[in-house]
Amino acid sequence: MSRVGKKPIGIPEKVKITYENNVLSVQGEKGILTRTIHPDVQLNIEKTLLTVSIDLMDKKTRSLWGMTRAVISNMVTGVSKGFERDLEINGIGYRAELKGNSIEFNLGYSHPIDFPLPEGISAKIDKNVIKLSSFDKELLGFTASTIRALRPPEPYKGKGVKYAEEHIQRKAGKTAK
Repeated sequence: MSRVGKKPIGIPEKVKITYENNVLSVQGEKGILTRTIHPDVQLNIEKTLLTVSIDLMDKKTRSLWGMTRAVISNMVTGVSKGFERDLEINGIGYRAELKGNSIEFNLGYSHPIDFPLPEGISAKIDKNVIKLSSFDKELLGFTASTIRALRPPEPYKGKGVKYAEEHIQRKAGKTAK
């Protein structure tokens, strides 16, 4: 039995959920999210609760059960509240600048990097902190990891782009014995 899959999902007042032909659509204040649900997973939608269940108890279906419930919960939270992810830029001369719907990075390379923001992602830059926000958690995480991959933090001085909550394990240099 899936501990995650058994939990019901509370549906806020302003969120509208439709489920037809294995396609789930969640609509709220922030936007609309749509996802195809695996046919082995059943959804029971009531006025204020959504429950996820399965018929077969094999390993694959049980893993789909918990994952589907978590994905649907993130969809409901996203269209009602939204998600945020913070990135920090560390290093002398490293900076980011918002230009329209893209971010221009100077990360120690010989050229600036122009990063176009995907549809549905908004960004705010305050000194060395980039605040990304979206109603789609999957797209937000992918965008944040792509920005981090432009210049991952290095272990000696900690220069690079890192998540705000990330801790960089520092290494001693050559002179340390």
